[in-house]
Amino acid sequence: MKLGELIEQLGGTLTNGGEEISIEAVSTSSRATATDLVFAEDSTSAAIALASAAAAVILRPGAYLSGKPIIETPNPRLWFARAAQLLKPVPVASGVHPTAVVAATAKLAANTTIGPGAVVEENAIIGENTRVDAGAVIGAGVQIGASCHIYPHAVLYAGTTLGDRVVIHAGVVLGADGFGYVRDHSTGTYTQFPQQGTLVLEDGVEIGANSTIDRGALAETRICRGTKIDNLVHIGHNCDIGEDVVIAALTGISGSSSVGKGAVIAGQVGIGDHAHVGPGVILGGQAGVLSGKTVTNEGLKPGTVLWGTPARPLMQVLRELATLARLIRHRSKDSQ
Repeated sequence: MKLGELIEQLGGTLTNGGEEISIEAVSTSSRATATDLVFAEDSTSAAIALASAAAAVILRPGAYLSGKPIIETPNPRLWFARAAQLLKPVPVASGVHPTAVVAATAKLAANTTIGPGAVVEENAIIGENTRVDAGAVIGAGVQIGASCHIYPHAVLYAGTTLGDRVVIHAGVVLGADGFGYVRDHSTGTYTQFPQQGTLVLEDGVEIGANSTIDRGALAETRICRGTKIDNLVHIGHNCDIGEDVVIAALTGISGSSSVGKGAVIAGQVGIGDHAHVGPGVILGGQAGVLSGKTVTNEGLKPGTVLWGTPARPLMQVLRELATLARLIRHRSKDSQ
């Protein structure tokens, strides 16, 4: 792709010419070649990038003493990431592999790819330019939109619906039964509460490897547009995860909980059942939200991190820990 074409699609200001330069990939400054793009966000890394072999450099607006083509944009990292997506080679559709098992009633749109050993069950619908890789299982009646990618050995249970441009990495399980049981107090035995609802992943959602999301019990579980979920995350039944949420690895969200738009949930966070995380809330690593509780940003400065269990502003937690440490020291001195 020509550098000028990238700028036409992504915006930015090009200095020192170079519209006709061919760009093939993105890279780091130390590994860049004459067909690569690199970016920098501070003066030190900018100097390194401008001295590299890269075809062009993405920088914040400023005065740079270099004859190398420069794309000026307020957010070089974002421009770089979007350029990488445009430059990423699009796999050629290869149709249905001879070892795949596709039900006669399944509907495959144009340019779909079904890999070796994959299974597509009755009445499943798969949209245009979608790939289902080796060993993946698409359950009966599952609906998958256009330009999705289902990586090897993912399993989509019946009752699961995916929008467009959804990415499901290897080992993901979508739409399994939720963990819901009713106890007979006279005998101590457990009977499963009905797990017959649905699971919906909206456009642009990405689910990391070996994560699991349960179907609704009687209604639905929903992951809204643009949300990105890391590896080894579990989301229970009846949850509602808002738009553009980010959830890091080893987080667990119990059933019937919700997470608001734009929230950021770090690694190893635990959220109890029927809990609610408000829009834009940031939960630091290993934070905990107790069952039935609500955490919001109300009255807090933008960007405040909530930490600890129960989750509360990080600075408050640090003050509490410091106070506790002083009390322990005083008590130790008094006991001597």
